[in-house]
Amino acid sequence: MANAFDPYREALVVENHIVWPNAYEDWSEADKARVETLLHASPREAADLDYLRQHTGFARVITVTAADIDRVSVA
Repeated sequence: MANAFDPYREALVVENHIVWPNAYEDWSEADKARVETLLHASPREAADLDYLRQHTGFARVITVTAADIDRVSVA
């Protein structure tokens, strides 16, 4: 089920991925890296979270939203 934090799948996450909407294409790589780190540090709070089944476990995929940016901007 997409957009739902799953403790079972979290325990099996072997890769982290971020999908950036086009609205953030002018952001620097340093700013994107900082946001990515913060989002993956608290995946339960991500607005758009998905898990992709892989051979060795799961990949956590977070699609960045404005709500996510607002949340981590105060961090």
